[in-house]
Amino acid sequence: MIGGASVVLALLAQVMLVNRVPLPAGGAPDLVLLAVVGAALVRGPAPGAVLGFFAGLLVDVMPPSAHLMGQYAFVLALVGYVAGRGAGGPVTTVVLCVLIGPLLAAAVSGLIGDARVTVATLTEQVPVTIVYTLLISPIVIWLTTRKRFAT
Repeated sequence: MIGGASVVLALLAQVMLVNRVPLPAGGAPDLVLLAVVGAALVRGPAPGAVLGFFAGLLVDVMPPSAHLMGQYAFVLALVGYVAGRGAGGPVTTVVLCVLIGPLLAAAVSGLIGDARVTVATLTEQVPVTIVYTLLISPIVIWLTTRKRFAT
């Protein structure tokens, strides 16, 4: 319940605030990815994958969406599963998931023939997204996992 609410709040903040702020180098952090990672760290791999799938479906239908339906559902389901496994502790898991999320999304887009995925996308936009997401990750992960450490 709380994981789903944090994902919805992250999606609304992403669409209504973050995507509208002009950041240097033209990128933006991925709050939904971080919310899925935080919830999966608390709940485990299977709930993380399910939450990631439904979060991805929300991202897929939320305007402006210029990609195929189910693309981000697949990506966030895999990220949720990996985050739920917690390989190497929370910090390592967050960094790993922040790295594989945008790269996996670009790979899936390339596999389905999306013309917007170019070498320039992989060398300019993806690294900026990764850096911004890593910079904001401590705040979002703390907000999504704070109930876990309160006991």
